[in-house]
Amino acid sequence: MFSALLEYQFLQYAFAVIVLSSVVCGIMSNLIIEKNMLMISGGLAHTAYGGIGLACLLEFSPTLGALGFTLCCALFIALLHRKSHVSNDIFIALFWALGMALGIIFIGLVPGYTPNIESYLFGNILAVSDEDVLAMLCLSLLIVFSVLAFYRDWQVFLFDEEFGRLQGIAVNFYHYFLYVLVTLSIILLIRVAGIILVLALLSAPAASAGLCCRSFKGRLVLSVLFSFVFSFFGLWLSYTLDISSGACIVVFAFCIYALLLFVRRSAR
Repeated sequence: MFSALLEYQFLQYAFAVIVLSSVVCGIMSNLIIEKNMLMISGGLAHTAYGGIGLACLLEFSPTLGALGFTLCCALFIALLHRKSHVSNDIFIALFWALGMALGIIFIGLVPGYTPNIESYLFGNILAVSDEDVLAMLCLSLLIVFSVLAFYRDWQVFLFDEEFGRLQGIAVNFYHYFLYVLVTLSIILLIRVAGIILVLALLSAPAASAGLCCRSFKGRLVLSVLFSFVFSFFGLWLSYTLDISSGACIVVFAFCIYALLLFVRRSAR
């Protein structure tokens, strides 16, 4: 694969996306886990299917359709989270099912042949384009700048919102902004792992880092490294065996997490 990496442009694009998505996954997985947003992230990922179906029906970019539809749902869920006393699980379940149902209906209404959306469901990192690389680069820069420039505010927001309000931190802004960042991350990572598997990329790096390090800053760094290892070796396995890249990445991430968990328990 290493020699092919120097020869084939699609592998170079895939490697670039791996590096950039590692930054996105490493940072976002920690923010998501600290705010208990794993199930919300899974719900938003499946909600994107509705936007993809709508885009296929109206014949425009599925990525833009998924982004617009999921972002509207995410902000609505964020508003309900703040204003409603109903359990978050209910909103997540309803939007999760709604997105999938609308996607199925929209795709069923597409005239002629049913569009092939398998890559959006299971991911195909070998099919990324230069536009995907550019979008991932912009998202990586946005996330890194947002977290590093306001690192103290993020720490307070993640661990104690009431203290943040007393300190004059715009807690509501960070609440909605986090939902926006999660949505952007999900939409771009769909190209890597797909709707069904993207939740693993937003949980495994931070979960693995949490077994090795206690400090938040240390977990951020380790999560980025773990995410790169998962993605790179998953890509290598996918290229070697000619099977789904998203599935290989997720399986490799699970195996590493299970191994770390076994080692930690054995050490105790």
